[in-house]
Amino acid sequence: MGAQTQTQPLAAARERLEPVFVEIAAGTVAREQNHELPFAEVEALRQAGFGRLRLPTEHGGFGLDWPAFAEVLIELAAADSNLPQIFRGHIAYVEHVLAAAPSEHRSRWLDRIADGELVGNAWSENGAASVGTNATRVTRRPDGTWRVDGRKFYTTGSIFAEWIDATVDLDGETVTALIRRHQGGVEISDDWDGFGQPLTGTGTAVFTDASVDDEDVEPFTARFPYQTAVYQLTLLAVLAGIAAAIERDTVAQVRARTRTYSHGSANRVADDPQVLQIVGELTATSATARALVLDVARAVQHAADVLGTPETEDAVIAAELGSSRAQIVLTDLVPRAASRLFDTLGASAVRSGTALDRHWRNARTVASHNPWIFKARQLGDHAVHGRTPEFVWAVGESKVT
Repeated sequence: MGAQTQTQPLAAARERLEPVFVEIAAGTVAREQNHELPFAEVEALRQAGFGRLRLPTEHGGFGLDWPAFAEVLIELAAADSNLPQIFRGHIAYVEHVLAAAPSEHRSRWLDRIADGELVGNAWSENGAASVGTNATRVTRRPDGTWRVDGRKFYTTGSIFAEWIDATVDLDGETVTALIRRHQGGVEISDDWDGFGQPLTGTGTAVFTDASVDDEDVEPFTARFPYQTAVYQLTLLAVLAGIAAAIERDTVAQVRARTRTYSHGSANRVADDPQVLQIVGELTATSATARALVLDVARAVQHAADVLGTPETEDAVIAAELGSSRAQIVLTDLVPRAASRLFDTLGASAVRSGTALDRHWRNARTVASHNPWIFKARQLGDHAVHGRTPEFVWAVGESKVT
């Protein structure tokens, strides 16, 4: 769908969401300083239809394509960078449903998403499992029903959701299980202790004889082929939103500053050419981040458009490579911008009440996902040798001793 035809759906989505974003932004600093998980904010987004932005209008959604959706993600991240990441697992599962062939199962999930039900994520483990394996397992009970037992970490968004999308072991093979969050045998802890993105609910989930419907256990290979680009695109949108927030907050601080230095280059900070140079650099970073995100979003949209055709493989590779290139660039630019903002201000800017340090902490944390150094090596290998990178990764203990 072209940009021209997306103008109206995007405008409708913004009309619903903008008041929510304003309210979210007003409480961002206090929530982070007090470590208050944004349950109310997630609920406000749910009520405004955020979880169904990608759903076609005939299924109760807004019908946004990926470039339009990316615009909204950036705007939300500028208000509070934790919130788009909270929805990351939901965003990917919605895409999985949209990419699936028509079936009763797909129709059921389209209805659930339209009703506002949210999906969290539980793919990673921080125990002693080997790379590419899961200690968390799904097995049959004597009556033939499924049960899940195990422990997951980095369960982003699950504490806010109705469902948990988990990777689990089934007889030595990785499968996915959609587990109802609110049932006996499911415990989620807010024990994420990272110095950034502290309110994403990225903690521990423990499953003890938790039930799963038969239809919600699927082979991992059934997932849509451009999923890695979708997961990375969400994080890129978070970085672009942080870059926009850095620009916004720096401009506001510079405009308001009345104190200056005797050895400065102007009587007012807002007129100081050295300060203005840095502000200009920060605006360039914000614009570049947004442009890169939208470029990746267009590649993801193309992969979605040609899914199931002879063009699929090339489109998936292009989306994956594009997301990797953008990650490498933004991992450098955005944390650097978050540090440079302090060069425009005095020592008062580092006081905890300003909370300006959150931009660097949050950007650095987001940028640490799926380490860029390995992506850069793979991009170089592709450029020199034409090798297609592996797009699904795992983390764990090495099998080699």
